[in-house]
Amino acid sequence: SPSRILCIAYEVLQGLQYMNKHGMVHRALSPCNILLDRKGHVKLAKFGLYHMTAQGVDVDFPIGYPSYLAPEVIAQGIVKPNDHAQCEKPLPSGPKSDLWSLGIILFELCMGRKLFQSLEIAERLKFIITLGCIDDIVTVLAEEHGCLDTVKDLPENIIALLKKCLTFQPSKRQVFKELLHDSLFSELSSVYPPFHKPAGLFSSSPRCANLMLPEDISQLCKDENIDYLAERSIEEVYYLWCLAGGDLEKELVNKEIIRSKPPICTLPNFLLEDGESFGQGRDRSSLLDDTTVTLSLCQLRNRLKDVGGEAFYPLLEDDQSTLPHSNSSNELSAAASLPLIIRERDTEYQLNRIVLFDRLLKAYPYKKNQIWKEARVDIPPLLRGITWAALLGVEGAIQAKYDAIDKDTPIPTDRQIEVDIPRCHQYDELLSSPEGHAKFRRVLKAWVVSHPDLVYWQGLDSLCAPFLYLNFNNEALAYACMSAFIPKYLYNFFLKDNSHVIQEYLTVFSQMIAFHDPELSNHLNEIGFIPDLYAIPWFLTMFTHVFPLHKIFHLWDTLLLGNSSFPFCIGVAILQQLRDRLLANGFNECILLFSDLPEIDIERCVRESINLFRWTPKSATYRQYAQPPRQASKSNGTRTSMSYFSSDYQETPRGDLSRDSIKLDDLKAEVSPRISAEDLIDLCELTGPSHSKTPVKKTKPSKPKLLVVDIRNSEDFNRGHISGSINVPFTSAFTAERDLIQCPATATLQSFKGRVVVIVGNAVKNTAAFAAHLVKNKYPRVCILDGGINKIKPTGLLTVPSPQI
Repeated sequence: SPSRILCIAYEVLQGLQYMNKHGMVHRALSPCNILLDRKGHVKLAKFGLYHMTAQGVDVDFPIGYPSYLAPEVIAQGIVKPNDHAQCEKPLPSGPKSDLWSLGIILFELCMGRKLFQSLEIAERLKFIITLGCIDDIVTVLAEEHGCLDTVKDLPENIIALLKKCLTFQPSKRQVFKELLHDSLFSELSSVYPPFHKPAGLFSSSPRCANLMLPEDISQLCKDENIDYLAERSIEEVYYLWCLAGGDLEKELVNKEIIRSKPPICTLPNFLLEDGESFGQGRDRSSLLDDTTVTLSLCQLRNRLKDVGGEAFYPLLEDDQSTLPHSNSSNELSAAASLPLIIRERDTEYQLNRIVLFDRLLKAYPYKKNQIWKEARVDIPPLLRGITWAALLGVEGAIQAKYDAIDKDTPIPTDRQIEVDIPRCHQYDELLSSPEGHAKFRRVLKAWVVSHPDLVYWQGLDSLCAPFLYLNFNNEALAYACMSAFIPKYLYNFFLKDNSHVIQEYLTVFSQMIAFHDPELSNHLNEIGFIPDLYAIPWFLTMFTHVFPLHKIFHLWDTLLLGNSSFPFCIGVAILQQLRDRLLANGFNECILLFSDLPEIDIERCVRESINLFRWTPKSATYRQYAQPPRQASKSNGTRTSMSYFSSDYQETPRGDLSRDSIKLDDLKAEVSPRISAEDLIDLCELTGPSHSKTPVKKTKPSKPKLLVVDIRNSEDFNRGHISGSINVPFTSAFTAERDLIQCPATATLQSFKGRVVVIVGNAVKNTAAFAAHLVKNKYPRVCILDGGINKIKPTGLLTVPSPQI
C-alpha cells in the first residue's frame, strides 16, 4: 500500500542519514539488503562493504548491483587495482547515489515487479546512463516496463517522492535531511520520535534519561518460555558461540564460500609474449559472494541448557545465600577454582561472568567497589577493555575530550611515532593493519599534544598497545585509559629529563630484590649486573615491551588492582623464575639471557608477585618522585580506594611517623629498604596511651609478624625499647668475616629468618651497615626503621624492662 511504501522510505532514509552523519555511504542498496524485523521495521544490511574496501579500491569487483547503481557511479566506471589504462581512481560516491538506489527500489515496490530483468548487464548500464536525456524518468521507466497505468493510479505524494529520488543530476537531488523534513512525510515524522543514541558508559548525560517502564511491571515477568540468549548483545552471543566450539572459517568452508585451490591449478595453460594468458577462468574466490550464512546456535544452546533464567539477571544487592540455585551453580563454584586459562574457555562460566560484569559496569561508578571485588576473581576477556577503564577510574564525556584534541597538525614527534609503530606488537593482525597503524598514530599523538609538560619516549607505543587492542573501535576510551594509567604507575617517567625519577625507581627495585631474595641480590651485585642494564624497558613500558599481549592481559588484570609499587613485585617475581640460571652465570651470560628473555610462566609470575606484595611493608617502596596525593573526591566516599592492595602509601596523610625523603645518593648507599614508624607500629600491633589506633582484640594468639632488632648498646636498650624487640649491639654483633656472633639474641634472630626483620638504632650508618651484613648472610625481608628509635620516642610506646630482683 502507498502508506506502507512511505513508511519503508522514511525508515530507510533515517538509516541512510545516520550512516551519512558517520561518514559512510551504502552504495550497495538493493531490496535484498533492506531487511524487516518482526514488527516490520527496516534494518539496513551489508552497509559496511563500501567503507571496508576503501570505497571499492581494495577489491576486484564493483560495489553495488547493476540495476540499482546511480548514473554518476556508472559514468565514472569501475577502476580495478590492476587497470593500468586509467591511472586516476574514481571519486568516492556520495550519499546522493544511495538516494537514486532507493528510488529504483521504491519504484519496484509500487509496480510489484523488478526492473531491467530482460536486459543484459551492459544494456542495463547503458539504459540508466541514457536516462539523462529525459525529463520525466518515472514515466519512461513505467512505459519501458508496461506499467504506465499502475503509475497513473499512484497517489501524488508517492509520485513526488519517486521523482525526488530519481533525479538524474546528483547536484539537483535532495539530501536526506531535506527529504526527511519534506511535507511528504509530515504525517509520519510525528510517529517516529527523533533517534537518540543510547548514552554510553562514559558520557555526560544521564544514562537512564530515556528509560521507559510499563505501568504494570508484573507484565514483564509473564512469559515462561522467554529466550534469554536472544536478549544478549550480538557480540556476546558470537563470543559464546565461538567458546562453545563455533568456528567461522569452518562454517564458510562447509558452505563452499571459502574455496581453496592448489596453486598449480591457478597457472595458465598458454601464455603470449605480451602477457595475455589463456586456459584459466577468472578465480571466483576474489569476486563478491553475496550469500548470507546463518550460524546455528544449537551447539551453544545445548551447552547452556542447564543454565537457569536467574543467571541472566544476577542480584547485586541482596544476600543470595537463601535463594534456590540451579543445577549449574555447583559446577560454577567448582570452575572458579580452576586455572584462569581454563575458566576463560568455559562457556557456562564466561556467560555468568559476562552477565554479572555487564550489570555491574552499567551501574558504574556506583558499583565501583563491587567491580573491584569481582575483578580480583577474574575479568571476562570480552569485557576486559571497559572493566580496565572502570578500574582506572575513567569517567565523564571522554569522546568530546578526545575529539577536541588536535591530532592533525604536524609536530616534531611525528617522525619518531612513524618509526616506532611498525615495530610494536606487529604479530597481531589488528595492530599491524593499516587501520591499526592510523589509530595508533592518532592515540599517541593525542597523548603527546594533551600532555605538553611530558615528552614522547620510545616505549610509549608499547604502553598504548593493550589499550588500543581492547578498545580498537573506541579510540577515545583507549586514550582515556592510557591517560589514567600513566600518572598512576609511571608518574613523571615521560619528563624530558626523567633520570632522577628512573634512578630512584631502579634503586627501590634493587632494595626490593635484596629484601625478598638476598642471595640473588648478592650475586647480581657481585657481578655488577644492576637493574639499569635490564629493567628500564620493563618499567618504562610496564612489561609490554617484553611480553606478548595475551600475557600482558593477565598480568595487567592483577596490576590494575595493585598500587603503584606493585610493578616492583612483578619484577622480582620475573627474576625469581630465572633465579637458577642467574645464580649459575656471570655478567656476560646474564646480559645474553636478558637480550632474549626466556619463556616466563605468567600465571606463576602473577601468583608470586601477589605473595611478594603481601610480604612488603607499604612504606618500603616509598618514592619521593611518585604521584603526589590527589584531592579528596566530593562524592561521599564512593570513589575511595578499594583495598589495602590498591591504595598507595603516597595517598595516606603525612604525619610525624611517616617516611622522610632522603637524597638519591643516600638511598643508593643502603642495601635494604626503610620502613616508616607507622608501618612498624601497625605490624607490631603496638598500642599505647598516646597512640590513636584502638587495640584489636585477638581471638587467638598469632605469631608475631616481624622481629625488631635493636642495635644500640645495652644501656640505651634498657632505658627504653620497643616491646618484643631483641638487643644485638652493632659493635659486638659480627666477626671480622662479617658472620653473626652466637648469643641468645642472635639465636632468636636466626629463628626468625624468613620473616620481616626491622633494624632499629640511633645512627643511620650503623643500621644500614647492620642490615647490609644480614643481607650478606642471606637474611631475607630485612629493613631499616626510618628515623631510628627517635621516631618512636614521642609516641610513648617504648617499654622499660622490669628491674632484676
